[in-house]
Amino acid sequence: MSTTTSLRSLNIDNINPRVKEAEYAVRGELAVISEEYRARLLNGDTNLPFDQVISANIGNPQQLDQKPITFFRQVLSLLEYPPLLEKEDVLLNQLGYKPDVIARAKWLLKTVGSVGAYSASAGAPGIKQSIATFIEGRDGFPADPKDIYLSAGASSGVNTLLHIICASPQTGVLVPIPQYPLYTASLSVLDAKCVPYYLDESKNWGTDLEAIKSAYKQAVAEDIDVRAIVIINPGNPTGASLSEEDVEAVIKFAAQEKLVVIADEVYQTNVFKGKFHSFKGALRSLQKTEPEKYANVELASLHSVSKGMVGECGHRGGYFELAGFDPLVQEQIYKFVSITLCAPVIGQCLVELMVNPPKPGEPSYELYRQEWDNIFNGLQERAHAMWEAFKDMEGVSCGKPQGSMYLFPTITVPPKAVEAAHKEGRSADEFYAHRMLKATGVCVVPGAGFGQKEDTLHIRTTFLAPGTEWIGRIKKFHNEFFEEFR
Repeated sequence: MSTTTSLRSLNIDNINPRVKEAEYAVRGELAVISEEYRARLLNGDTNLPFDQVISANIGNPQQLDQKPITFFRQVLSLLEYPPLLEKEDVLLNQLGYKPDVIARAKWLLKTVGSVGAYSASAGAPGIKQSIATFIEGRDGFPADPKDIYLSAGASSGVNTLLHIICASPQTGVLVPIPQYPLYTASLSVLDAKCVPYYLDESKNWGTDLEAIKSAYKQAVAEDIDVRAIVIINPGNPTGASLSEEDVEAVIKFAAQEKLVVIADEVYQTNVFKGKFHSFKGALRSLQKTEPEKYANVELASLHSVSKGMVGECGHRGGYFELAGFDPLVQEQIYKFVSITLCAPVIGQCLVELMVNPPKPGEPSYELYRQEWDNIFNGLQERAHAMWEAFKDMEGVSCGKPQGSMYLFPTITVPPKAVEAAHKEGRSADEFYAHRMLKATGVCVVPGAGFGQKEDTLHIRTTFLAPGTEWIGRIKKFHNEFFEEFR
């Protein structure tokens, strides 16, 4: 698309070049085409070979029919319209609200005043205390509310941390490959260096300490000032869930090289195999046994209401907790978050509900537990159904589902498909994903959008959409694709 440069101040050649260079595959070209298909179907178009679009390109649970947790939404409804609290008898006797819903709403309103008002820049103090209590219960070590910062989803927290860390074009951050493109895109905009380290597909996409050390050593040799390492656990796009040994190995390496650890833990409740091991818990354990060695390790761990069984992406709620940061640096972090005034207050309240849900014996607990288990079991069942389908597909290999919301299978396509892809100016996995969308209405993301080892091809798909019929569509497309290009 051309622009007339003489009529406007801005044109494609004079805007920030770093923004143009940034790439964000999960909402890229395929996502745009899928929304066009969705609009055509809504307008009654019957010329497409499918009757619904499945957005398996992004972890957006409620777009794909995951139902909100009743307790959370009931409390939020009272926060948004407090006059409802004047009709407690109606709420309790006619609308199915429980007494603990009303009690929590009153407490949150007392804590924040109004969800239409700004909170303190780092978040409402009462909510930060609830988060600290949750972290202590999860890890077995105390947490201090002053080290907790509410954010507009984890993405906002990542943005804050990278702005503080990236001081010059030579600042480097170790990022796992395959990786969630938020990190590479943000580093591009900040004019800083992404230092990629490859995850080990043969070990279910676990961290490979030798690969991390090699990437770090090479970057230092190129005069890159490597300051931080990003870990996504459980993984996106891979779905990997790290062992306690892997978590400790990263912390030990970070201590040795004086690196900030950015632990992206937004999928911590999405673990199908084993259990989640938090970086904060592992760090405190190491500090307990060898305090001199690990006392000054800097850790920033992030969580969000967007994933897990909560799936409230649109409410933009999250937090990050700092450990081991210099107090003067922490003052600058506070200043930075103050520039955006505060995280959305309704999102902050939802974070409080996530970290402090109904407990056994409370009126809302039984329904909460039932809804939570139904969501978790549904995700696990669909993950395994998709994995079984991939196992049956020619040229596809995929590790057993471990966690998060994704599978990241390797695909090997016939040489004729590679040739056809090159004629269209696409990589073979992009070509495959485009053909899949056109044939099935299922939108996935090519592995190229996350980074992958040379001469390998992948796709990332969520397993959030209800039912398994759409998985059958993928299988049928795949068989026909291979027959066409054999």
